[in-house]
Amino acid sequence: MFYYLLYPISKHIFGFNVFRYISFRAAGAAVTALLISFLLGPYLIRKLRKKQIGEEIRPDGPASHLSKQGTPTFGGILILASTVIPLVLWCRLDNIYVQLILVATIWAAAIGFLDDYNKVIKKMPKGLIGRYKILGQVLLGLFVGSVLYFHPPVPELRSVTMLPFIKNYVIDFGIFYVPIVVFIITATSNSANLTDGMDGLCIGLSGIAAAAFGVIAYITGRVDWSQYLNIFYLPGAGELAIYCAILVFACLGYLWWNAFPSQIFMGDTGSLSLGASLATLAILIKKELLLPIICGIFLLESLSVIIQVFVFKRTGKRVFRMAPIHHHWEVGDKPLAEPKIVVRFWIIGILLVLISLTTFKVR
Repeated sequence: MFYYLLYPISKHIFGFNVFRYISFRAAGAAVTALLISFLLGPYLIRKLRKKQIGEEIRPDGPASHLSKQGTPTFGGILILASTVIPLVLWCRLDNIYVQLILVATIWAAAIGFLDDYNKVIKKMPKGLIGRYKILGQVLLGLFVGSVLYFHPPVPELRSVTMLPFIKNYVIDFGIFYVPIVVFIITATSNSANLTDGMDGLCIGLSGIAAAAFGVIAYITGRVDWSQYLNIFYLPGAGELAIYCAILVFACLGYLWWNAFPSQIFMGDTGSLSLGASLATLAILIKKELLLPIICGIFLLESLSVIIQVFVFKRTGKRVFRMAPIHHHWEVGDKPLAEPKIVVRFWIIGILLVLISLTTFKVR
C-alpha cells in the first residue's frame, strides 16, 4: 500500500524514492511486524485469559507439561496479524509471488483456526477431523501448484527446480509438478505442527528458516547476483524477501511471549500457517530440494513419529522414549530441561541453514 501511495510522490519529493527499494521496505515491514507483536500481544493474552480460552494438555505427554494446562492458545492470530498487516502495507500487491504467499498464509491459518476452535471452544478432543484438515491442505497445494503450472511467472521454468550441490543441472517434474507441490505443502505444514510441542521451538525454527529464504529470495530476484551464483533469476521474486523479513520479525515478536515459560500457545492456527508459508516460499523461489535441509528439524520430527508408529505397530516396542523426537530427551532417567532442548534444536537449525547457503558455491 505504501508503495502505491508514496512512491509516486517521488516525482515531486525525491526522498520518497526510497519506497522503490526492497531493502528499505523490508526494514520498514520488519519493524512494523515487531511493533504489532509487542502491542497486540498483551491485549490478546489478557483477552484469552479473561475468556478462559486455554490449552488442554494431553495426559499421555511429558508430566512436566501438565503445569501448562490452561495457558492461553490461539496465539497464531498474533502471528497472522503481524505477518499479514505489514505485508499489505509494505509489499507490492500486484506481484504474483506476494499474492500466492498471502493466500497460502491465510488459507493454512484458517484450517488451523477451525481445528483450534473445535478443540478449545467446542471441546472436541481431536479438533477438526483429520481428513478434513488434510483436504484443506491438499486444496491449498492444488491451488498454488495449478497457478504456477498453468500461469507461471517465468514460463520456461514452469515445472523445474535446481539440484543442490550440482552445477548446471535441473529437474523437470513435468505433469507431476502439481502433485509434488501438494505433497510439499501438506507435509511441511504437518511437520511444523508436530514440532510445536515446546515453548519457543517451532517459532524459533520458523524464524531461522524464514531468514534463509529471505536471503535466497533477494538473490533470486536480482539478475546480477543470480547470474553470479548460477541460480534461477525470477523477476519480481525479490518481493518475497520483504515477506521473509516480516516473518522473521513476526516470529521474534511472538517469541517474546512464547519463550519459556510460555504466556501463549500458537495452536494449529500458527503452526500450520508457518509450515505452509515456508513450503510455499521454497516452491515459489524454485528451491524445493533445499527445503528438507533448511527445515531439517521439521523433517526429523515427522520421521520420528513415522518410525515410532511403524515399529510399535509391528513389534510393540518403541524406538524413542516419546515422539515427536523433542520429547525423547524430555523424559527418562536423566531428562533435559525444556529450554536446553529448544536452544540446541535452534543451533542445529542455524547450522542446517548455513549448510543450505553453502550449496550456492559448493557445486
